[in-house]
Amino acid sequence: KNTIEMIEDMIQLDSPIADLKGFGPKSAEKFTKLDLYTVGDLLLYFPFRYEDFKSKSIFELMDGEKAVITGTVVTPANVQYYGFKRNRLSFKIKQGEAVIAISFFNQPYLVDKIEMGAEVAIFGKWDQKKSAVTGMKVLAQVEDDMQPVYHVAQGVSQAQLIKAIRAAFDSGALNLLEESLPQVLMDKYRLMGRQEAVRAMHFPKDLAEYKQALRRTKFEELFYFQMNLQVLKAENKSETNGLAIAYDEVKIKAKIAELPFPLTEAQQRSLSEILADMKSGAHMNRLLQGDVGSGKTVIASLAMYGAYTAGLQSALMVPTEILAEQHYQSLQGLFPELEVVLLTSGMKAADKKVALSKIESGEAQMIVGTHSLIQDAVTYHRLGLVITDEQHRFGVNQRRIFREKGDNPDVLMMTATPIPRTLAITAFGEMDVSIIDQMPAGRKPIITRWVKHEQLDTVLTWIKGELEKDAQVYFISPLIEESEALDLKNAVALHQELTDFFGDLATVALMHGRMKNDEKDQIMQDFKERKSQILVSTTVIEVGVNVPNATVMIIMDADRFGLSQLHQLRGRVGRGHKQSYCVLVANPKNDTGKKRMQAMCETTDGFVLAEEDLKMRGSGEIFGTRQSGIPEFQVADIVEDYNILEEARRVASQIVSDPNWRENPDWQVLGAHLRSQGEFD
Repeated sequence: KNTIEMIEDMIQLDSPIADLKGFGPKSAEKFTKLDLYTVGDLLLYFPFRYEDFKSKSIFELMDGEKAVITGTVVTPANVQYYGFKRNRLSFKIKQGEAVIAISFFNQPYLVDKIEMGAEVAIFGKWDQKKSAVTGMKVLAQVEDDMQPVYHVAQGVSQAQLIKAIRAAFDSGALNLLEESLPQVLMDKYRLMGRQEAVRAMHFPKDLAEYKQALRRTKFEELFYFQMNLQVLKAENKSETNGLAIAYDEVKIKAKIAELPFPLTEAQQRSLSEILADMKSGAHMNRLLQGDVGSGKTVIASLAMYGAYTAGLQSALMVPTEILAEQHYQSLQGLFPELEVVLLTSGMKAADKKVALSKIESGEAQMIVGTHSLIQDAVTYHRLGLVITDEQHRFGVNQRRIFREKGDNPDVLMMTATPIPRTLAITAFGEMDVSIIDQMPAGRKPIITRWVKHEQLDTVLTWIKGELEKDAQVYFISPLIEESEALDLKNAVALHQELTDFFGDLATVALMHGRMKNDEKDQIMQDFKERKSQILVSTTVIEVGVNVPNATVMIIMDADRFGLSQLHQLRGRVGRGHKQSYCVLVANPKNDTGKKRMQAMCETTDGFVLAEEDLKMRGSGEIFGTRQSGIPEFQVADIVEDYNILEEARRVASQIVSDPNWRENPDWQVLGAHLRSQGEFD
């Protein structure tokens, strides 16, 4: 063959998996479920953890830990059958002086591997109380001490995936991987080279080498995340095609003086930051963060008023119709002299037509709505400011459409999810962050109590007294992620119990996730109008829905919720002038659960709780990663690797602060890598 043909035959990083030795189109097809299409994809698909198959003594194990335990079989293996295809294999082994009970569920065929007096290695989960192990597999001999564990999908086993990754390595493709980090940074942080790190992520010589590879991979991931954010931020700042909104300061001051309450210092500070951004020619991209009830909406309304005084329209987009309705009413109350228009998908066609024509003609000065605001049918007259509430519910895409609707309007996002300040600045690196960390004067702190299930009767009797004083009550029944049917059953049972207990004293309504949106809205509306006194709900109560008369929040099985979630739920009460209460009903099984209950009773400050949550749990739970705008990383974790993230942010912002960084020979590799990721041209 001539040289050109040989080069063409060689495996490249973008060669399809089917080109690998031992694989064809059919077997390669399976890997598409994991988004693996090319040889390069396989090399960069890392395990999310390693099983340590080094045998351990039971005395060094923590309760619940998975480990390999070796010992001598001292009782014959026996299989008990119960029900269809359900059985349990059990026997005992001796390790030193200790006797350990071993059980395998639904693996009766292992009985042949267990011989009296034989030495066996079992990989399983240790139960300290029972001095027992629930087995996962019997190891013929202790395999490599370290075994990678990958995320797999139906039809793709660990073994098949590892075989494909091995084939990718054997093809020599690893040598084609180019270094993606600048030498300066590799020297500074003593990082492994890329090829070496990729090899050690999959097939490390030992734990120490794997840890070095992991350190390098995490840094690379977080560093590029931050580079992208910092480049975006720099582009935003330099955008002279942002709007310079020349608002009327005198009118805004007069409006503030008319408010029925004074602004807190934190509110004034946030408003000044927002107005300064609006006035500047650069494009505003700001996150306004404030605890439930801290008065974010008033600040957003004043910013909208500022846009109006400059002759521009502003739009406020919220996740649900009931919230849109609520904001619409409050804006009408604050600005009776202005034309405020509501636009939601549930409106009658005729009303919608009127709203659309007012928006297009410029007669509408403030517009409130749901996703309807970004539909094709909507044409704005002169859109200057866009505000989205509960920012993480709207994808980046929807936010982009909004920018295109106007003449690149300024953007303000609001969230009541208290993200620890440090994390907010790092994770929303492309935004400026304003925080309202002070409650308005006159707000009574919500009294929070934690009771055990056995004390529920006492609580119910106390509620009777509150209902007689005309109070309204929320009962939250927890969502059990795995089973919608169970959630429903729990909520329905609780609804029945309360209906029986309160009899004629209260109407008990039920709301759950399987209902259609308009059904939920109707139930919420009835509760708001006091047609029902008690609302039983799975956690679908919308963020921000305002029922000032609801003063009692009872959260069942509160230990099933994270702190941020509990805090969000508690914020549904305490909206009026009456004293409000939150009762957590829980019998936590572990210390973390108990700590959460105590933290809730000790403070009503969402930011303090968010910091606590951060210490106790991972970021996915804080942000509810499924809904937040924070990317899922392959190996890094925003919370656990916070120090790496912070360092990555520092160094990325330092690099980007030089407008000519792309010309600097030290950073050449960065521009090339950002381009290869398709992020920036």
